[in-house]
Amino acid sequence: MSELDEVYEKSVLDRFSDSLIYLLVAFITLFKKDWKRRNKSRIDEWRLMLYALNRSPIGLSGLVLGLLFIITGILGPMMAPHSYDYSFIVATGQYNKYYLAPPGTGGAILGTDDLGRDLFSQMLYGARVSLVATALVLPVGISIGIIIGLVSGYYGGWVDETLMRFTDIFLAFPGLILALAFSSALTDRLTMAIAYNKYLTGFISTLFGVRPNDAINVSPILSIIIALWVVWWPGYARVTRGLVLQEKNNVYVEASRALGLSTPSILFKHILPNIIGPILVLMTLDIGGVILTEAGLSFLMGAMMKIPDWGAIVQHGSTFLVQGKWWIVIFPGLAILISVLGWNLFGDSLRDILDPKTRRSIEFKIKKKVKKE
Repeated sequence: MSELDEVYEKSVLDRFSDSLIYLLVAFITLFKKDWKRRNKSRIDEWRLMLYALNRSPIGLSGLVLGLLFIITGILGPMMAPHSYDYSFIVATGQYNKYYLAPPGTGGAILGTDDLGRDLFSQMLYGARVSLVATALVLPVGISIGIIIGLVSGYYGGWVDETLMRFTDIFLAFPGLILALAFSSALTDRLTMAIAYNKYLTGFISTLFGVRPNDAINVSPILSIIIALWVVWWPGYARVTRGLVLQEKNNVYVEASRALGLSTPSILFKHILPNIIGPILVLMTLDIGGVILTEAGLSFLMGAMMKIPDWGAIVQHGSTFLVQGKWWIVIFPGLAILISVLGWNLFGDSLRDILDPKTRRSIEFKIKKKVKKE
């Protein structure tokens, strides 16, 4: 009787994901020669995670929508047919034709606002604002929360009590109201700082895709980002602390202490990699949360917004909704909905993908027995 061997029954997506893993491994090997051999099990886990994602229609749909948001945010200002302040009324002198023009009028694919500005172009610039806000808020908020959670959970005692009561103070305030208060107070100071620093002006204009003379108008958005730093870390501190309390008495942590490893080494090289899964899931879900919160704050501060932002566009368009000018609200609202929904779908699937039991069940399903060569 011939011997049988087990191999993976791969789909086209599996082969594509394998190619991505091999490219990543080859890149890492350029800097760490023996990395591939020493991390074979880790590479196999990465492959299984992508196999699990490939078999999740919801997760793939969320990933596609999330990538669409990222690509639009990066390339939006370059893809926009017109500048964010281009007005058909000024350019053509036809006030009646382009005043709150419906979708498809002239070159306005999604219509125009009351100033004759192209709504489609404004939404593409608004995608850059949402992407930059997300990219700046989450790393800072997550880092602060993780550090506080690691220290609090590992040391316990009075350190834990002090840090957690400090966290409770921030959790006691409604996050949106606290962020609104901080952002309102910071706007004028940021405007002054940008106006008197030409290097900061150039950096901000490049980052947000606006002209240098409009960089000072980005200050309300920057104030929102800073305000979200203040309110975004407590959730990560709580989650990280709970995970550390479960891990700190495990054998590998005791062994690390016995070997004389420093506390930072134990926290960041041993405990953190073992608890990163739930944090990654929370981070993915929070991408949609940041988009929604930033849009909400922009809506509330709409009068201060001179740069296109999805929330500010909705706030401005709501004035004309009763006149039947629905497109100014519906289209940016759909952009917010699709972006948030995509990250929520992907985050929900990521929870299953990072679960070893789920990965193993998928592994058994895609293996088949073949004759050994």
